[in-house]
Amino acid sequence: MAYNLYLLVSFIPIQNMKTIGIVLIVIGIGMLLFRGFSVQTEEKVIDVGPLEVNKKENKWIGWPVYAGGIAIVAGLIMVVADRKK
Repeated sequence: MAYNLYLLVSFIPIQNMKTIGIVLIVIGIGMLLFRGFSVQTEEKVIDVGPLEVNKKENKWIGWPVYAGGIAIVAGLIMVVADRKK
């Protein structure tokens, strides 16, 4: 199975896959530590002449926990694949 994963990442035409792997590992750790973030949006509700009513709403943008784990595993695979070359 590890050989199949090596073939999967061996087509990447970048000289140093180790760098991309390390970046993926760092992003994965960040995704595990920070499960998402909040964004404040403003929506115009009423606009009648000089009267304007706006609605502010907080929206949560999150990702599943396993996405960080997948990024870490992909980064580790790229680091190991670069080491084998």
